[in-house]
Amino acid sequence: MTPFVAEFLGTAFIIIIGNGVVANVVLPKTKGNNGGLISIVLGWMIAVFVGVYMTADSSGAHLNPAVTFALAAAGKFDWSMVPMYILAQMLGAMFGAFIVWMIYKDHINEAGSAADQLAIFSTGPSIRRLPQNFITETLATLVFILGILFIQPADNNLGALSALPVALLVGGIGFGLGGPTGWAINPARDLGPRMMHFLLPMKGKGSSDWSYAPVPVFGPIVGGILAGIIYTQFLQ
Repeated sequence: MTPFVAEFLGTAFIIIIGNGVVANVVLPKTKGNNGGLISIVLGWMIAVFVGVYMTADSSGAHLNPAVTFALAAAGKFDWSMVPMYILAQMLGAMFGAFIVWMIYKDHINEAGSAADQLAIFSTGPSIRRLPQNFITETLATLVFILGILFIQPADNNLGALSALPVALLVGGIGFGLGGPTGWAINPARDLGPRMMHFLLPMKGKGSSDWSYAPVPVFGPIVGGILAGIIYTQFLQ
């Protein structure tokens, strides 16, 4: 499996499972309706575990532009490879969101609000203050990436044996830091599905909230780059 295919498939699996559990919890008339935060966090943990485990040997299991930028900033990943990895991650996230829409489209059309529809695809803040939301995503991602780099010393990948601790780290970030913004900590996880929300037909669909979109895109990128620099300059 080529790195491009691996990043595409791994990111798609993360979105299919992760956004799928959000849909199951949020949407009406599903078997998991009102399952709550614990169900969502556990779903994302499983999603990341599967994505990392299945792609570690093929691409290094970045599956997240913040990880790719962090490793490049740390000098452990070739900057010339960054655009290809991010393209694969974005396309995988979009494809994963499409699969979730295909599975849940009847429930999406019966969603109680346009906000519930959007929540299946992308993140949003509990209290909308964009500078603070940006800081939250930046710091949450910085903590996430530093944790990854200590789990797996920064070469160019995570490694299959790191799948479980990385998944546990995702859960810890979700439980501890996910309250203010929904812990995107991954630009592809938010932007790819948000684009599919914009493109796909849904009954009663509202705005895709593009005014908020820069927060879960650029906050994690900044956090990832800072983590890569801090790790290599001060913590190795």
